[in-house]
Amino acid sequence: MESLTQRQQWLSVLAHSSASALAQHWQALHLAPRFTLIRPAEIGLTRLMARMGASGKRFVMGDATVTRAVVQLEEGTLGYSYVLGRDKAHAERCALIDALLQQPQTHALLLEKIITPLAALREEQRQLRAREIASSQVDFFTLVRGDN
Repeated sequence: MESLTQRQQWLSVLAHSSASALAQHWQALHLAPRFTLIRPAEIGLTRLMARMGASGKRFVMGDATVTRAVVQLEEGTLGYSYVLGRDKAHAERCALIDALLQQPQTHALLLEKIITPLAALREEQRQLRAREIASSQVDFFTLVRGDN
């Protein structure tokens, strides 16, 4: 079993991945593991909380749809997933990959072929967004006026 921190990292990568990118990487592996749906993908709502300026009083910003799933491999390993949105196939695929990442025989392969490329893609998208935001940044300043 991998450490909790490592598992949190790969679950984050899976949850933030696009369904199409994950499906593309998964299909390239040609794996067909046998599993049982313990909790078939189901859609629900979660409440989004926010703070003004990250320090103000909490308020309800809105609701978001979340899809969750739980699978169990033949060996008994459970895989879990929660993904933003309503894509049931994506949630089940994430749960299956989570379970397989806990297996020693498939762990290294899945890290190399799925998690690492998806993490790199996510970081690239994050940097692109940061550059777009930085290019439109406005610096405000105050001039001292002589009315004092």
